[in-house]
Amino acid sequence: MAKKEEVVTSGIIDNVEALEAKMKAMREAQKIFATYTQEQVDEIFYRAALAANKMRIPLAKMAVEETGMGIVEDKVIKNNYAAEYIYNAYKNTKTCGVIEEDKAYGIKKIAEPIGLVAAVIPTTNPTSTAIFKTLICLKTRNAIIISPHPRAKASTIAAAKVVLDAAVKAGAPEGIIGWIDVPSLELTNTVMKDADIILATGGPGMVKAAYSSGKPALGVGAGNTPAIIDDTADIKLAVNSIIHSKTFDNGMICASEQSVTVLAPVYEEVKKEFIYRGCYFLKPDELEKVRKTIIINGALNAKIVGQKAHTIAKLAGVDVPEDTKILIGEVESVELSEEFAHEKLSPVLAMYKAQTFDEAIAKAERLVADGGYGHTSSLYVNVNEKEKLAKHAAAMKTCRILVNTPSSQGGIGDIYNFKLAPSLTLGCGSWGGNSVSENVGVKHLINIKTVAERRENMLWFRAPEKVYFKKGCMPVALSELKDVLGKKRAFIVTDSFLYMNGYTKPITDKLDEMGIVYQCFSDVQPDPTLANAQAGAKAMTAFKPDVIIALGGGSAMDAGKIMWVMYEHPEVDFQDMAMRFMDIRKRVYTFPKMGEKAYFVAIPTSSGTGSEVTSFAVITDQETGIKYPLADYELLPDMSIVDADNMMSQPKGLTSASGVDVLVHALEAYVSVMASDYTDGLALKAMKNVFEYLPRAYNNGNDVEARCKMADASCMAGMAFNNAFLGVCHSMAHKLGAFHHIPHGIANALMLELVIAYNAAEVPRKMGTFPQYEYPHTRARYAECARFVGIQAKNDEEAVNKLIEKIHALKEAVGVKKTIADYGVDEKYFLDTLDAMTEQAFDDQCTGANPRYPLMSEIKEMYLKAYYGK
Repeated sequence: MAKKEEVVTSGIIDNVEALEAKMKAMREAQKIFATYTQEQVDEIFYRAALAANKMRIPLAKMAVEETGMGIVEDKVIKNNYAAEYIYNAYKNTKTCGVIEEDKAYGIKKIAEPIGLVAAVIPTTNPTSTAIFKTLICLKTRNAIIISPHPRAKASTIAAAKVVLDAAVKAGAPEGIIGWIDVPSLELTNTVMKDADIILATGGPGMVKAAYSSGKPALGVGAGNTPAIIDDTADIKLAVNSIIHSKTFDNGMICASEQSVTVLAPVYEEVKKEFIYRGCYFLKPDELEKVRKTIIINGALNAKIVGQKAHTIAKLAGVDVPEDTKILIGEVESVELSEEFAHEKLSPVLAMYKAQTFDEAIAKAERLVADGGYGHTSSLYVNVNEKEKLAKHAAAMKTCRILVNTPSSQGGIGDIYNFKLAPSLTLGCGSWGGNSVSENVGVKHLINIKTVAERRENMLWFRAPEKVYFKKGCMPVALSELKDVLGKKRAFIVTDSFLYMNGYTKPITDKLDEMGIVYQCFSDVQPDPTLANAQAGAKAMTAFKPDVIIALGGGSAMDAGKIMWVMYEHPEVDFQDMAMRFMDIRKRVYTFPKMGEKAYFVAIPTSSGTGSEVTSFAVITDQETGIKYPLADYELLPDMSIVDADNMMSQPKGLTSASGVDVLVHALEAYVSVMASDYTDGLALKAMKNVFEYLPRAYNNGNDVEARCKMADASCMAGMAFNNAFLGVCHSMAHKLGAFHHIPHGIANALMLELVIAYNAAEVPRKMGTFPQYEYPHTRARYAECARFVGIQAKNDEEAVNKLIEKIHALKEAVGVKKTIADYGVDEKYFLDTLDAMTEQAFDDQCTGANPRYPLMSEIKEMYLKAYYGK
């Protein structure tokens, strides 16, 4: 336990110099207090609450005697509440050191005191508010300096002294609680200016001054609580609850009802109950007299605050029985010109009649606007009237909405409810000009430090449920559609070339053999557009398939995936699906669940895209020409059939472009910030296959081994980048294709060496953002790739340079030209579109996983080098 130390101050605080000296000494005391353990603090909190509770009656008497307001017996309850309920609510609350810890997630929250709290105490609740504020400051290891109201200074200071003496006796530092002995506006402003935070309870002027002090403030706003009694309410409960609340301490709690609006069908019954229980309804001439008494020159008459109904009536020249509980004025206007529409802080109540529930709500809304924004509203209704409850809650701009509850006792919390925090400072939110919209408690008087340890979120490996591969496997794999899955209607998606050249015939023959009816959509474009996909989806919807078979290169499979989505979920928004994300698990847009109408089978006819095993699909907006790479694991095919029989007749150009695309997939997946051991092996084997077998497949399309190995490479690289994602090479290639119609594989090939050199920088301007990517090490990763494909080098730098040379030689061997210009792209048009390409490449979905986070100027520079070859 920390050793108790004393910081002694003495003397009367009646001038600025004395106050500043006192606050300086209190700060020293608080520094000592800040070292206390939770056990020490809890003991002090307990002893102080106990002492305050024991003095509840003497302090109540003193408050009434000094202020001339309120009722001793009710102030006893307030003092009791401020000690007992506050202690009970927070006795087990951690406010020192580590208050919360989650070791699995690496999060720790540590509580620290704020420092010196300035507390402005009102004349209406001097002793109970002082007890409340001093106790919550002790619980949070803060010092508190009190500025009492001049008309209640003796009782306020007495309450504070009771708490201080008990706290010091229990081990708190001397002087941890202080006060102004002779309060003035100058001293109050000094307290607010020099403290660390302000707990302001008082009139609107005082609260406004607190918020204008330049220091954080916790204040309350004015209350003008409107109550509604619905025609479904329990009338006796409602009327007697309002009387109980409105007469409590002669109506001085700011949450007390200031008006009641009664539905017409029960108005007379309500009125009768009020009269029966001792309330007095003012006659027309009396009403006018009371109007002129409660509000004078637009402001509340201080002489009526906290007085008995009989006293107020006498002030107004109205004769009522001495035991009258409440003066009730039946009025119509809810405008500020009606005196009864104001906050009255006394047993004076406005009563309105409403023909409908909506009219009652409208009146309550206006009364809140008259001077009670953010504070409290009340409704008496049958709790089964859920619509009315919801409508009332939606309409009220108040932070406490009480149901079937006396609002004075209900608003302060924990008496007539369980989860409303007990408090004598009721926040009113932004509506009331406050910083908090709840009942103020200990959590508002601590600073919480959050210690967040570095953590890496779990990674994943996702692949189609079934991946079948081997030359000649397609018919066998397709037989599952009937034998295992029981499918009956197949929709084939392909392009016109494949259809016209008989590529679909082995599929349709097998479907005929199995008795599965089918329809073929063969109009997929080389760069499928949204309109193209919509046309296929329309045909798909008319046919109602239970299995979709996408046959072709990336275009056919991508188009098939989009059609699949549109078929199963025609309501989807393409722009939403295309929205970029940082982490696929945290994206704003949630893809709809797929596979509820149709099973998806992907059959590649080229060795390149890997789309048969990926959750990606590239689609072009025909209006803007922008290519959108869509990504979501809902787009993952259910079955992939990799059969080299479908790839044997690829032309040289397709073999070359798609083959280099496989290499880029593998390399980008390997150096991605999301690469893992699960993707690395696939990526390495894929790139090794490309270097060894792509030239053979290019030079001899009938080389069965080469075709099979390239099919395997494409599929493996697809699985690698489906889980590790891609990088800026693909981002830039997407835009070259969109703006200049360069085939995707060729576009990747043109950028590849430039991107490798760019990513391999040991001191990049910016590195990629992902928790498992700890520091720039892409050069070493590329060097691992180089060595795996057989390159010998004395260091990583040499290995990367030789890898670039090897890629350059491979591209030459398979007929890839050197520059963008070599592919006929007009120089002027290229330069005209360069800025747009650059910005769109930067914002491409693939950019986020690149190990080096690119600046747009760097992307632009790479584009220019790729165009001119220098």
